[in-house]
Amino acid sequence: MAIRNIVKKGDEVLRKKCRPVTKFDDRLFQLLDDMKDTLVKADGCGLAAPQVGVLRRIVIIDVGDGPIELINPEIVKMSGRQREVEGCLSCPNEWGYVKRPMKVTVRALNRNGDTVEYQGKELFARAVCHELDHLDGRLFVDIADEMVDPSEMEDRK
Repeated sequence: MAIRNIVKKGDEVLRKKCRPVTKFDDRLFQLLDDMKDTLVKADGCGLAAPQVGVLRRIVIIDVGDGPIELINPEIVKMSGRQREVEGCLSCPNEWGYVKRPMKVTVRALNRNGDTVEYQGKELFARAVCHELDHLDGRLFVDIADEMVDPSEMEDRK
């Protein structure tokens, strides 16, 4: 396992659409493990493969209950609405208010190629939507309706 470099805003890889995963092999397992380690080291709640330079439809979510691996994820249900401040490991020192669904159901494959489904609300819903946006080349700054001054974020910590 290894810590990978997180790609920063301005790198074109973050603007590209990712391809589905078709091979479930040792390279995939290594990427998943590296992404989990990288997410822990960066102290984030989600990481998408393009953020480590890999154009595959893979995300890791960890909002406090342990990491969830989502391969070829798709949101199959969403409801409600929330507006909250988001940041991104690829956009250091940038925060903004983003509107997201309050609840989501996401379907994906796990590392064994089995279909899994997760339901969640609030932070989990935001993290899933945020990371899936990365798979389509979107950043939160593209959809934020109001950016927040970094000095205001210091007060929230």
